[in-house]
Amino acid sequence: MKRAEDIEIIPIKVEDDSKIPNHPDFPLLIYKGVFEGGDNITAILNSNNWSGEWIGSVHPFHHYHSNTHEVLAVKQGHAALQLGGEQGEVVEAEKGDVIILPAGYGHKKIEESDDYANYGAYPGGVSFDMCYGEPGERPEKVENIKQVPMPEFDPVYGQDGSLFDYWQS
Repeated sequence: MKRAEDIEIIPIKVEDDSKIPNHPDFPLLIYKGVFEGGDNITAILNSNNWSGEWIGSVHPFHHYHSNTHEVLAVKQGHAALQLGGEQGEVVEAEKGDVIILPAGYGHKKIEESDDYANYGAYPGGVSFDMCYGEPGERPEKVENIKQVPMPEFDPVYGQDGSLFDYWQS
């Protein structure tokens, strides 16, 4: 695993588009090229209290979680992901990258390599809800997002991680 001071961090802030709320205060963060061959990604996430992990891919439709933040850690391959809803940015997620999604932040897979796989995990292992940007779900989900607490640890770098330079409560 690369040291925090040796990685590029890309913050992305996309405004609410009336379907996907994104987060009112916190930007999405991309840590480029964090993990290297041989790193035990799940052990690192778990040691920082991000758990409930799964391995697979991102859904091919816009969705978000209103009750928890999420981390995606790319194990292998690469994928084009649209982050922040229809008006969001399309980014290339590559092996070793980490994407930290604040509660409410939309994400969708556009395309992926045949070998693409990422881990997903949540602070404290919270069971996430699935939200799709439907009008009827919005009032409750927007309120849920405001109630999600700041994580205790950066999913990769722990208590003193870069997440806290970008996310201020």
